[in-house]
Amino acid sequence: MSDGLAVLHALDSARTQWYHITAIVIAGMGFFTDAYDLFCISTVSKLLGRLYYYDPTKDKPGKLPHGVNNFVIGVALVGTLSGQLVFGWLGDKLGRKKVYGMTLILMSICAICSGLSFGFSNKSVITTLCFFRFWLGFGIGGDYPLSATIMSEYANKKTRGAFIAAVFAMQGVGIVFAGLVSMILSKLFLLKYETVPFSEEPILSTQPEADYLWRIVLMLGALPALLTYYWRMKMPETGRYTALIEGNAKQAAADMGRVLEIEIQAEADKVAEFKAANEYSLWSREFFDRHGRHLIGTMSTWFLLDIAFYSQNLTQKDIFPAMNLVKKDYEVSALREMFETSRAMFVVALLGTFPGYWFTVFFIDRIGRFIIQLVGFFMMSLFMLIIGIKYEYLRDDNKWLFAVLYGLTFFFANFGPNSTTFVLPAELFPTRVRSTCHAMSAAAGKAGAMIGAFVVATYTLDGKANEIRIAMITMACTNMLGFFCTFLVTETKGRSLEEISGEDGGINETEMASRPS
Repeated sequence: MSDGLAVLHALDSARTQWYHITAIVIAGMGFFTDAYDLFCISTVSKLLGRLYYYDPTKDKPGKLPHGVNNFVIGVALVGTLSGQLVFGWLGDKLGRKKVYGMTLILMSICAICSGLSFGFSNKSVITTLCFFRFWLGFGIGGDYPLSATIMSEYANKKTRGAFIAAVFAMQGVGIVFAGLVSMILSKLFLLKYETVPFSEEPILSTQPEADYLWRIVLMLGALPALLTYYWRMKMPETGRYTALIEGNAKQAAADMGRVLEIEIQAEADKVAEFKAANEYSLWSREFFDRHGRHLIGTMSTWFLLDIAFYSQNLTQKDIFPAMNLVKKDYEVSALREMFETSRAMFVVALLGTFPGYWFTVFFIDRIGRFIIQLVGFFMMSLFMLIIGIKYEYLRDDNKWLFAVLYGLTFFFANFGPNSTTFVLPAELFPTRVRSTCHAMSAAAGKAGAMIGAFVVATYTLDGKANEIRIAMITMACTNMLGFFCTFLVTETKGRSLEEISGEDGGINETEMASRPS
């Protein structure tokens, strides 16, 4: 049936042109902002402890209590999960474009307010910070299903995987910039003390300028979102939503004809027929028969992946001292500790995290999502298992091999399931529930991330060898579970969205498997 709809055929067969690149940049800047906002907290959380939890009666630097540390790091993930479900559902009910701008406005306001966190006591400052970071996460959550869905519905079937992966790859750029910005700013603040001998820098107490530093780092997260808002609002609604959900064949043909610079026939009768054939709801037996296995597959793999991925990212500040990439907190001042932590995070992200995203962009439409996800899960599991088993040797006798193995886990997370779990839910499900299904899959991932933040981060907070070793081995096991759950999904490369989902009147693979032979 999709071959008979001119607007869908035009989208699937369109040559790659400037408008596709623009859409990648506009959607990708949202993910740049998302990653910066989520991961910059790792560069400042130790600084918060030294500022607000320093006890002058104790001979050691201040430190966030375990529960407070978890809440500061994890509250944005709770907001993200909530925002994914709400905005994902709204994206199917109201349209992708109508709710797309809301996410950027909410992210911008809350990033600024996070830096302006106020209070009459240390605890009230942290409470205010957590309040605004929850709503920051809520806005971030909306970007996941909307950006993925919009990009998948704009793209042609030949390069769709690369386009969606390129949007997600901006997360890698955001993680790099979270480390880079924190590193540069902390170094600038340290210049005041460049004439002070290293040994005379305040170690137990904290330089007063540090209270400005963490606020500036957080507030800068609003800048890319604000710069993108105008262009995001100029994007037309996707042709698939306008035609297949709203049933407005004329508007869909006009919008897509304008952006693709071609003439497209409206075909109102065929659009009405197509729409009527795909009216089943998300909670219907028909949806479960057609797409239930795939939804379980996308939710379970994303859940298992994010346990390891967010554990890795959010506990870097605790693992770096064990790798001797940064000095212990009792050896350096607060500003210098932040500089060294940010520098280590920047190097690991630039050399390990960042390349993996772009390897996926280059290869995803050549070797497919399925193989990349399987190999990624397997290699992550292998490297984490090696780190876990040989932890003391790597930490004490071969820190550079430790750094290489640690970086490779990030590389294969991103040239692997961290990218493909974002791409597949945007392709496997029908138009009328695509945003909601992507949101459910992403929310399952954030549930895994919360386990990483609240459980693994707590367990490894003190940096003890046995705790880190057990955490690494456990994460290796969750990755292997993700490897096996990958067999619940199917390859989508080179096929139209309607062919994959069965919306064109064909039978998808889930239906085929459920029918008697």
